[in-house]
This record gives sequence, structure tokens and C-alpha cells, in this order.
Amino acid sequence: MDTTVKTITQTSSESPSKWYTDQMKASVAEQLYGGRDRLRWDERFWYAHRDWLKTQGYGLRARYQEGWIPSWKGTTKFPVLQEDGVLHRNWSVMDATRLEDGVFVMMKKINQKVHPFEVDIATWFSEEPQRSDPENHCVPIFDVLQSPYDTKFRIIVMPLLQPYSSPMTHLDSTRSAKPSRSSGKSSRDSNICTSTMLHTDCMTFNVMMDGSPLYSTPNHPVAKRMKRDFSGKISHRGRTQCPVKYYITDFGISRRYKPEDFPVFEPPINGGDKSVPEFQPKDGQYAPDCDPFPTDVYYIGNLIREDFMTGSITTRPKYGFDFLEPLVADMVNPEPSLRPTMEEVCDRFEEIVRGLSTWKLRSEAAKYNRRYDCILRISHWILTLRLIAGRSPPIPMP
Repeated sequence: MDTTVKTITQTSSESPSKWYTDQMKASVAEQLYGGRDRLRWDERFWYAHRDWLKTQGYGLRARYQEGWIPSWKGTTKFPVLQEDGVLHRNWSVMDATRLEDGVFVMMKKINQKVHPFEVDIATWFSEEPQRSDPENHCVPIFDVLQSPYDTKFRIIVMPLLQPYSSPMTHLDSTRSAKPSRSSGKSSRDSNICTSTMLHTDCMTFNVMMDGSPLYSTPNHPVAKRMKRDFSGKISHRGRTQCPVKYYITDFGISRRYKPEDFPVFEPPINGGDKSVPEFQPKDGQYAPDCDPFPTDVYYIGNLIREDFMTGSITTRPKYGFDFLEPLVADMVNPEPSLRPTMEEVCDRFEEIVRGLSTWKLRSEAAKYNRRYDCILRISHWILTLRLIAGRSPPIPMP
């Protein structure tokens, strides 16, 4: 089998736009099913933009360069275990390096015909005075680029983040692993609401963190547990010792309102969480228009409930978060009008935290099936005593 990557090379007689169009019209079957030795359909977009991105100050990895040959070609190596064989699961993003300072970034292509508000809303949070607001945890936008080949696509440049849940060990304190995240997220969404903004898709995959404080050397942008050059696995520290900052991402279906737009009633806008009570069909009819602000409260409450309490299809139950049960129960109330506002959620959360003892804040955030694991519990408290001796606070702040 020929493992040479099949790409279309731009010739001097071709215009950049025609070359880009030819790239994107290449055989879909070949791109989707040809294996990792060929660029996927979504990767073709970035391959076609690689030289132009370099003129804008951003470089892509070797896989997306002209003449790339798979590192496993002619060997018995598994492609998924090679640096150039791991692929992003999200087809709209691509990692890159900012050439002027070597900072690793993440790029996202946005189809403005599908998500017309995303760029404006995302960049609004990166402008002053929002940018300096300590309660603003929306992902900062470094740059906005317009594709020279396809006018409907814009590219936003963001920090290189990773899922908030990985790596998370039993050694992370309760406050470090969970309440600091919900506090930041709740405060941020309070900021969104008071600024007439709605995220409308606060779910697990849209909560990210800057994990760089956890590593002594950079990890790989796709295979997070590997060194960037794939020379081996990477070790990490706990979030209690090295606090991280959490961010809300993906404003594809977010909304921004003017004061004269209130009261607001919107048709259901389905995000990743499909369990919203007011969005469920009734008597065979589509759900009616509703106030979207209580829905944002539900999204966050359900995220906390599934990721840190009851578990879900993708997460296991955890124990130790019973102190949040009354608040979360109100946030996910089936009746939207009975849910607290985001400001009330923030106030109640802070009151709950003030009532927790230091030992509770330092307690482990373990998966439910490990609550009786003596070795893990002993190792947790050994580290806790070291943190106390080192005068590390029970509530770590980045």
C-alpha cells in the first residue's frame, strides 16, 4: 500500500483561490477513509492555509507541511502512537505555534453563515473593560484572521487549552478540583447575564483550563499525556500546588441582547446538553419560546450534578460534594421560574464555601468507586500535610 500523503501542490500558474477550491473538492471518500497516512477532509482546510498562516505569524506542525511523509512509513510502528499520527477530534480546530515568541496556540475556523455572532461575542470579552474584569473567565482571543480563499470563514486564535477534567488526580483538594471551577464559571456567567449575554451551551466540553502550570515541559496539543515531541509520557503536578485558570469556550450559539430587547423570549436553542426540561416536546408539539436566562442556570447546575455528583454516560460518580446538593437541586429545578438567578447562585455558593472547614476544603475529590481505597487516601493526606507545612492555602488561586 502506498503510504505517501496525497496532496495537491500549488503551481505558479494557479490562483490561490482556485488551488484552495481544488484542495477542498478532493475525493471525500479518500479523505475520510484513507487512513492516518492521508489528510482528513477537515485537515485539508488547514493544509491549504499553511503558507498564508505563516505570513500571518503562525506555523503548523510537520503533518501539515508540503512534502510530509508519515513517520511510520516503512516501519511496524502504530500511527496512533506517533506524533504526526494523532488527530484532533474537533474538526473545526487546529493547534499552531506563534512564530514571534514560540507560544503554542489553538485556532478555530468559524463559518459565519452558520455562526454569525460567534466572533463578535468572543472578541467582546477580550476588549476592555471586560478583559480586566477578574470575573471574566471567557477564553481570550489573541487574533482574528479572515480566510483569503473562502470569505465565509474566519479564524480566531486562542490560548492552547485542554479539558478541565484531565489530568485530575485523587490528590487534588475538593476546592481545587471543583468549587474553584464552579465559582469562576458561575461568576463569569453572572457577568455574562448582567452584560445581557448568554452562553446557551455551558456543558462539559466547553469548559477548559490552562494546564500549563501543571507541566514542567509542554505537553502535546492532542495527546495531552505525552511530551510534545512524543519522546515519552509527561508527568504533572496537582492543581492544589499549581492552581490553574478555567475558561468557557465556544460561543457558536451564544446571544447578546440590548436593553430594549427585554423581556427576552427565544425558541429552544439546543446545545450539547439535551436534557433541558423546557426544551422537551409536549403533547407532540415543539417546545414554546421561553426565557433563556434560567436555561443557562440549568446548564451549569446540570454540569456540576453530572460531573461531580451523580455521574453520566461519560463520567463516574464522585463523592464529597454533598454540600452543593441543595444549590444544584434549585439550579436544575424542572420549573424555570423557580430557579435562582445567576447572581443568587454566586451569592449562595460563596456563602456555602465560607461555611466549609479547612479540612473539608482539603479533602479528596475521588471517584465514588475509590472512596475506600486506603492507599489513595493515605497518599492524599501525606500530600495534604506537606501542603499545610508549606503554608499552601486550602483555596488555591492562579
